[in-house]
Order: sequence, then structure tokens, then C-alpha cells
Amino acid sequence: MNIFSFRSKFLSLFFILSFFAQSSFSQQVITGDVEIYDPSTILYSYKIDLTKTNNDQVPVELLITNLDKFRPAVEPTDPPKEDSISFFMPKIVPGTYRIYDFGRFLSDFKVFDKEGNEIGFSHPTENEWRFPAKNVSKITYLVDDTFDSQEKNKVFEPGGTDIEEDVFVINTHGFFGYLEGLKRNSFLLNVIKPKKFYGSTPLTPINTGEKEDLYLVSDYHLLADSPMLYCVPDTVTFDVGGAEILVSVFHGKGAVKAKEVAKEVQKSLEAQKNYLGGTLPIKKYAFLIYIFDGFSNSGSYGALEHSYSSLYFLPNMPTSRLANTVVEIAAHEFFHILTPLSIHSEQIHYFDFINPKMSKHLWLYEGVTEYFANHVLLQQELISLEEFLDKMREKVSEANNYSDVPFTKMSLGCLDEHADEYGNVYEKGALIGWMLDIRLRELSDGKYGLMNLMQDLSKKYGTEKPFEDDKLFDVIAEMTYPEIRAFFTDYVEGSKELPYTKYLKTIGINTTGDGTEEVFNFGNIGLAVDPETREVSVFNMEGANEFGKMFKEGDVILKINDQKVDATNFLDLITEASYKENEEMKILVARKKGRKRNKIKKQLLKSKPVFVEQEQDFGFEEIQEKNEKQIKLLKAWEK
Repeated sequence: MNIFSFRSKFLSLFFILSFFAQSSFSQQVITGDVEIYDPSTILYSYKIDLTKTNNDQVPVELLITNLDKFRPAVEPTDPPKEDSISFFMPKIVPGTYRIYDFGRFLSDFKVFDKEGNEIGFSHPTENEWRFPAKNVSKITYLVDDTFDSQEKNKVFEPGGTDIEEDVFVINTHGFFGYLEGLKRNSFLLNVIKPKKFYGSTPLTPINTGEKEDLYLVSDYHLLADSPMLYCVPDTVTFDVGGAEILVSVFHGKGAVKAKEVAKEVQKSLEAQKNYLGGTLPIKKYAFLIYIFDGFSNSGSYGALEHSYSSLYFLPNMPTSRLANTVVEIAAHEFFHILTPLSIHSEQIHYFDFINPKMSKHLWLYEGVTEYFANHVLLQQELISLEEFLDKMREKVSEANNYSDVPFTKMSLGCLDEHADEYGNVYEKGALIGWMLDIRLRELSDGKYGLMNLMQDLSKKYGTEKPFEDDKLFDVIAEMTYPEIRAFFTDYVEGSKELPYTKYLKTIGINTTGDGTEEVFNFGNIGLAVDPETREVSVFNMEGANEFGKMFKEGDVILKINDQKVDATNFLDLITEASYKENEEMKILVARKKGRKRNKIKKQLLKSKPVFVEQEQDFGFEEIQEKNEKQIKLLKAWEK
């Protein structure tokens, strides 16, 4: 039995490790039911046959045409051209910030010439196969899925692959590769599918039928940026702000329905549309949602965003809670249509799937996106100012768990030296966005904010024009105010603490001091979750306090104050329920009895709750008596 354990002091039944993508590549220009294309422009013709799976593997075939045209012969006076070429699978994909080596999931790799003879090849790295370029015609291989992989380097499921009889999670970077130096050429993709299956994807097929779908994709960047979910469809489509929105849900048990999730997603997108000015700068967007039962292979759940889609991997939970979880994550994911889709650096635009170069600007791609995802709720009156300030207080508290390494330096080293600091992009990164927004409002007398800046940067650059990494801060200062350059120098390139007190006072908000608060503690005992039964049990009594000493190792917690307990509601019962110091708590447990502890009996435990002092980080509160300028700037920022 695999056990996911935790200390009750730091309760967490799931680790939400959402490694969000930063892809920025142009959307497919082929739209509608187009059936004619120019074969002379095609280098790659892929076929994946989903009807011929075996042992969680699927066959892939690549026909290579026009290679001589795209890799022309050299003149006699030119230096000799390499007589071999490499086929690559990604070592890393945008936004995951982790080396996954997708080549390790390929097997039975073969190369053929135009006469059908096998060509010998070398395999210098896990992600590269090298062979003679002359006369090459076809490559075939098998792809194994990542969801069930037992290798140590687990792939976070939203960026992984699943091959089952009833569902195929096709993160395209896990199935398809490219030839050396030829990522920008067109791809034909033919998907042979089981009967009644439908492919949910941000791509638009140029031809679709009962047995197969055909896609024409402009280049490898777009192909790798376009996941697919193939299964018997449960989908909903609707329009928001001029964009077609697809919500597709797969749940093996069929209990979770797309229409229930889509209803909440639509509400969120309407708010984001209004926040962005009334329209959305895209034509199509796909929410691909995979619901699993039990526990995941990686021990995590979350989402991976793409330019025109996001793929969600979430545990089965009550429908209302699931819908809220999707909306919370989607609020962040969807805002990536602004950055990095429309605003991104050369490192992202020309992403190297084998030897990636990181950008300095995670504060922009992830931090500003996270800030917008929270600020939109306030601006659209979905939460109160007090609730927004409480969210920001939590981010300050979480950011304090990280070092003070400059954000640009952390961004450049997020794959290696500063990998442990990456999570701060959603904490301090959002706070950087917040302070920058307020500073811009102050300097412009309320007329210009961070969203205005993002829209101006989108006009200056856009999807096909990247900015130079080292020049962005100077460009922003030139577009706005000279004082903004000092902001970046001090708080993004430097390690100075963000000036919450100074900036927030301009919009009528005070900071509150440090202190302590008493919080309920569930015994300070070690707890475990059975992944099959979802039972919560006691596995370690070391360090137990007065409340915890009534338990014994092996106790399975059945009820708390007459409410049934399992892994899905335990945290809520412990962290959100209100317990009073003198009110007795009743805990029903299943306890092993007898000499050999082979009998199990239910036993009712009673104890008064125990509260412990916990440090309370400083917070934020609205000033009740504001001056005219504070009222004006608060209104401009808030609304």
C-alpha cells in the first residue's frame, strides 16, 4: 500500500504543483473545413493510430518529404554539408521548468529509406537519433505513456501522456518530434481514432471523419503547444467576447459532466472579458479536463497552460467544489493569452526544446498573470476589497518562505541553481505586479495602470515579435515614467523588500503589524491517507500534544463531531470548522484490539480542542478616513 503521509501541523492532502506553460507561438492560420493544401510545403506527415494500442503503447509513423528542398544541396565552393541529420524529442517544454526527457518514452525506433530499407542510426542522447540525411523517407516508433511510468523522474500529468482504451491524453510534445534545424516547417497530422471518439483540441482540423482527423500545423512550436484529448466526447461550446470556448471533460466513471463545469467557467470568462475591455484577443480556446479517481502517479494535480488551451488533471470531488477548483486555476491560465502569448522574450519565441535558455521575466509571465487572476475578482465585484487584501496577505506570508534572491536571477536559474525558488513566481511575482500597478496609478494620477501597460506592450510586440530580454525594463520606462526604471532596479533586479506601506497608503490602505494568533491543532500527530480507500489514519505519535495523546497508532478516523471523514473533506473539517476551547470534541475511530491486534472495533474518543500560538504575519486594512487623493486612486485601481 502506498501511503501519502503528512504532519497535522502542515496539513496538505495534495500538492498543487502547477507548472504553467509560457508558450507564445502563433495560432494555426488554417481554419474551417479546408481540404486542399500544397504538398510541396509539407516536410512532415505524421500518423498516429489510436486503434492499434498495446500495453499502453501506440505506434507513430513519420513520412519525411521534400527534405532536399528544405535542406538544399550546397554549391561546390561552399563548405561540405553534414551528411547526417538528427531527429529530436523535447528534453523540456515551455512552462514546465523541469527536465523530462520525453525521448525516454520512445521504443522500437526505426528509420527507412525511399526503397523501404532500414537505415542505421546512432542514439547519442535520450532525446536524439542521428542517421544519414540522404534518401531518408520514414521514421517509425512506439510511444509509451507517462501516467503509469515507474521511472523516478515522474512527469507532472498535465504535461504528460495517457494511453488507455477509453481515453488518450495527447500532449503532442510527448508523441511527436522534429528534424534538426527544421522546427519551423509545416506538419500534417493524421489521427486514426476509435469509433465514436472525438478529438478536443485548440487546433482546427482541415478534414474530419468517423475514423480519422487530419490537421495542418504551421510549425513544431504550434504543434507542441496544442494538446489533444481523444475520448467519447462530453463537451460544451459557447462564445465569450468573440471567442469560441470549448470545455471538454473526461471522467472514467462519468460522474463529472462538462455542462456543470462549463457553467462556472463561462461566468469566470465573462468577468475576464470585461476586465480585458469587452473582447478577447483570440478566436478559439479549449479547456481540456481529465478527472481521476484515487491518487496520481506524480502525487500532484493541477494544470498546464498553452497559448490557446489549458489541460487540467484533477481529482474527483463534489461537482461544486470541482467547478470552483477549475475556475480558480483557469482564472490564472486564461490570462496567459495576454502574456506570454502577446508579450514574450526571444528565449520563449525561439524556444529550444533541447538546450533551453531561460528568460529574466517570470515576474511578468507568471507574476503579473497571477495578480490579474486575483484583481479581476475584485474589479468585477466577485470578491470584496477585504477578501482581496486577505489573498495578498497570504501571498506575503508564502513569499517569506523563499530567499531574497533577485527575481531576474531566480528566473534565469529556475531550471537548476534556483529550482527550489520557482514557486515564488505565484507569490512575490504577484506582489510585484500589485505594487507596479499601484505605482503606475500614483504616477499617472489614476489614469494609467498595469493593464494599460500590458495592452500597450501587446501593441508594440504581439505574438510574432519578441522583445530583447535585457532591454524590457528600459522599454517600459520609456513607455511610462522614468521612476519605473528604479522600481525594477530595486525590487526585481535587486533584493529590496517591496514597499507595501509606502505604496498602499497612496490608495488608502494601511499595513498591520506582526503578532500571534491562536489556532486549533489536531494533536500534532502523523497522519496518512490510504490511496485506495481514502481513509485517514494515525501512523506516528511522536510529538503528540495533549489532544493527540488520545489516539493510538493505526487508528482510522471515521467521524469528527458526527461528520464522516475521508481524504476529500478532512482538511475542511480541521482547518475551516470553528471549534471553541471549552466545547468537547467527539472523534470516532476504528482501532485494532487484542494481543495480535487482529480485531478492529469502533471507539469514541472525547477531548477539548487544543489551541497553539502561531505567528501572524502583517496584513492589510482599508483606511476609513481617506483624503481626496486616496479616494481617487483607490477607485481608479479598484474599479
